[in-house]
Amino acid sequence: ETEVEQLQRLLAGMEKDHRDLLARMESGQAELERLREAEGERVAQQERSSQLEKEVAGLREKIHHLDDMLKSQQRKVRQMIEQLQNSKSVIQAKDAAIQELKERVSYLEAENLEMHDRIEHLIEKQVSRGGSSARARSKSEYVSSKRLPGPKPLPLIRVVET
Repeated sequence: ETEVEQLQRLLAGMEKDHRDLLARMESGQAELERLREAEGERVAQQERSSQLEKEVAGLREKIHHLDDMLKSQQRKVRQMIEQLQNSKSVIQAKDAAIQELKERVSYLEAENLEMHDRIEHLIEKQVSRGGSSARARSKSEYVSSKRLPGPKPLPLIRVVET
């Protein structure tokens, strides 16, 4: 009977150990499952992190390329602005030269008109003073010295009969 009681206690202790071991095994399996999930999440996070790093590297490369293009375009714009300023300077210089030449032409035209008027006046004096031979010669000179209508007066041409 004592042996049976001992065996029953042993059996009860073994059952208790069995239950404890089963509980520990279940908690261990639950922990293992949780760790596997956490590891799976970590792997997924590492994959996502790796993907994001690749995207960032690609974006940095694109930004670097765009910066280079922007600098190139800025250089081109600066060169174009310099060319425009140089062209404006050249145009202003040419405009000034043209204006100076116009003034000179106007002065010379006025001087030419004054000379024509003086010559006409001298021819008229000769015609009024001179005789018949002077009149014939003066008339031929006068005819050749008449101004023709037009934008520019023509230079004086004298025709002298010999």
